[in-house]
Amino acid sequence: MPVIAVVNRKGGSGKSTIAAHIAAWCAQGGHQVMLGDVDRQQSSRAWLRRRDASLPAIAPWAMDQKNVLRLPSGITHVVLDTPGGLHGFELARVVMFADAILMPVCSSVFDRESAAACHAELMALPRVASGRCRLATVGMRVDGRTRGAQTLQAWSDGLGVPFLGALRETQMYVRCLERGLTIFDLPPGQAALDLAQWEPLLQWLRPVLNPPVAANDSASAGSSRLGSSRPNSLMPAQESMVHGGRLTVTLPAQASRTAPMTRPSLSRVAAGSDMPIPRFLRPGM
Repeated sequence: MPVIAVVNRKGGSGKSTIAAHIAAWCAQGGHQVMLGDVDRQQSSRAWLRRRDASLPAIAPWAMDQKNVLRLPSGITHVVLDTPGGLHGFELARVVMFADAILMPVCSSVFDRESAAACHAELMALPRVASGRCRLATVGMRVDGRTRGAQTLQAWSDGLGVPFLGALRETQMYVRCLERGLTIFDLPPGQAALDLAQWEPLLQWLRPVLNPPVAANDSASAGSSRLGSSRPNSLMPAQESMVHGGRLTVTLPAQASRTAPMTRPSLSRVAAGSDMPIPRFLRPGM
């Protein structure tokens, strides 16, 4: 199950715009996609509520009667819209489940400096450093009359990160998102220039979305489930990571004696088992 995370610790960088468009593009391609909003502002979830039921479906997180967040049944692709300020263990936790990370960056020096710091932290994580989790940047809200795209290209080249092009500053995105749409939901003639700007990004995504084996797929069909995360719990789980491997979660000692946890296969997660939710999803955290 391919998982794409949109990450930039700076707020207002265009993460929700990118995440919504990738989810819509996946849905237009016939995939059963979930747009997982892990941003406290819940921008993507608000956008989903505006989306017309006649459009290709995009699922949000599901929640059962016990208030446990779950991956809806039948989902084949996941797009994660992450919060600003994401760093440390929470960033590492997202990386453990992602096959690819897209970093939207605006052209100002402040945006580039913040993104460079985020890049440095990502490169310290084994899955990104080894290339198992792919990383690329995309320019956001770039004025075509300026040298913003060239500046971002040179900046990204200096970091050794693929630069997938720049998306222009246009009210087209604003008007679409207000209506629960993306440019992929419009007649092609209405957004020809913007669709052309998206093509390098989509070319980069295609092998990620159709891999022989996705990063979250278990090597063993008999793997058992990872423990659930209850968003109403005030008790943070105790987590540990195997260097370069998957995330493991350990319950407090009393809980672990009564409900030991083991790993899931992603096929079981897709069938509706508990999705390991980053800690920042829990209210009050």
